[in-house]
Amino acid sequence: GINWRWPATGALISGYVAGDQTRQGINIAGKAGDPVRSAADGEVVYSGNGLIGYGELIIVKHNSSMLSAYGHNRRRLVQEGDPVKAGQQIGEMGSSSASRDMLHFEIRANGKPVDPLTYLPRQ
Repeated sequence: GINWRWPATGALISGYVAGDQTRQGINIAGKAGDPVRSAADGEVVYSGNGLIGYGELIIVKHNSSMLSAYGHNRRRLVQEGDPVKAGQQIGEMGSSSASRDMLHFEIRANGKPVDPLTYLPRQ
């Protein structure tokens, strides 16, 4: 199994809502420049800003079926193909494509969004 950890240290602003296209992950509060960390070991499979609504986005592949996504970064610190370790800083929190500084975090299983709170350790 994957040993998940929280990707940022701020308060939970909003949670996952199954079937709601605008709530496919969780939002974690913070300030511009706060570290965004990989939630588990993996490889960066996307680092860019080509997906509308996510701003500066990083996607990490953890195994054949699990991905995690980190949106609204101010800065991306990793490139596609980079290996990352759980807890490694991969970006800086920001507000690209968002109304405030925060991290939008998603976990996808077999391409489908799942509730990250069922995977992350209790705070």
